[in-house]
Amino acid sequence: MIPSGHRLGRCNRRAIAGRMARFLLVACLFGLCAQPASAQSAAPFPTRVVTLVVPFTAGSGSDILARMLGPLLAERWGRPVVVDNRAGASGNIGADFVAKAAPDGHTLLMAINTMTMAASLYRNLPFDPLADFDPVGRLAIGGYILVAHPGVAATDLRSFVALAQAAPGRANYASPGVGTPHHLAMELFKLRGAFDVVHVPYKGLAGAVTDLLGGQVQVMFASVHSVLPHVQAARLRPLAITGEQRSALLPGLATFREQGFDYMDSIDSWYAVIAPARTPAALVARLNADFSAVIGTATMREQLKGQGLVVATNTSEAMKSLLRDDLARWARVVSEARISAD
Repeated sequence: MIPSGHRLGRCNRRAIAGRMARFLLVACLFGLCAQPASAQSAAPFPTRVVTLVVPFTAGSGSDILARMLGPLLAERWGRPVVVDNRAGASGNIGADFVAKAAPDGHTLLMAINTMTMAASLYRNLPFDPLADFDPVGRLAIGGYILVAHPGVAATDLRSFVALAQAAPGRANYASPGVGTPHHLAMELFKLRGAFDVVHVPYKGLAGAVTDLLGGQVQVMFASVHSVLPHVQAARLRPLAITGEQRSALLPGLATFREQGFDYMDSIDSWYAVIAPARTPAALVARLNADFSAVIGTATMREQLKGQGLVVATNTSEAMKSLLRDDLARWARVVSEARISAD
C-alpha cells in the first residue's frame, strides 16, 4: 500500500506542477499582451517639435497668445514649439488640419469660440467639433464691448435700444465678417432685445473699425484691446461689456447684466487648446497641467491683462461641456436670425 500511495503522491505532484506551469504561461502571455498598452500610456512626450496651429492670421488674438506661450512650453518640454498660422474659412482650415493630425500631442489647435459657431454656419464642414477633437482645456477669456460712434445719441444700453426700437433698420452695425463672434453677439442682442439694426459685414476688423470711426456705421461689438485706444481718446463711446465682471482695462464700464440685460453674461471670447480625437487620456491630462502651469504665472497674467484677457483655465471635461453648450446656443441664434456663411 505504501508504494502505491507513494506513486499516487508523485502523480499528484506532477498534475499540480502541470497546472502551475499552465497558469504561469497564461499569466505571462497576459503580461506580454498588456505590455504594449502600458508602454504606450507611458510613452515620452514630446519626442519632436510641437506645433501650435493658429487658425487665423498673424496678429490675431489666438496668434498672440500662442506666441506668448510657445517659449514657456519649449522651456518646460525641452523641445521646440512652433506656431503655424493656417488661416481661412473662419478658422475651419486650421481646425480641419488638426482634426486629421496624429493624436500624439505634437499637433494642437489654439481654438477660439468661433469653433462652436462653424457647425451651424457651414453646411459642409469637413470636421465634427465634438467627435473629431479631444479638448485639452480653456486658457483665457475676454469680454466684448459694444461701442458706438460719438454721433449716436445713446450713452448706455437702454437709450441705445430705445433709439433702435424707435427707428427700426435705420442704424447700421459693423462686424469683421459673417459668422464672426462680433456678428453673432449682436444678432443675439437684437433677438432678445427686440430691436433691429442692419448688419454691414467687412473683410476683417480693421475696415470695420475704420468705418465706425468715420460714422459710416453706428455701432459694433469688439474685443476690448482692439478698440481701447479709440475709447480712451473719446473717438468711440463704450456702452457695455459682456461677461460676468467688468474689464480691468475699463473698470468704469458697466456690464450688460448691470444694465438689465443678463442674457449677455456668457458672450465672451474664450481661448482653448484642442487635440485630435483619440489622444490618450493621460497625455490630455499632462497637456492640461502644462498649459495651466505656464499661463498661470504672474508674468503671463499681467501680459494677458494688457490684451483684455483673464486667465480662466478648466479641465478637459469642463471644456467639452462648454463646447456642447456653445454649439447648442449658437445653433439657435443662427437658426432664428437665418444666418448662413455658405
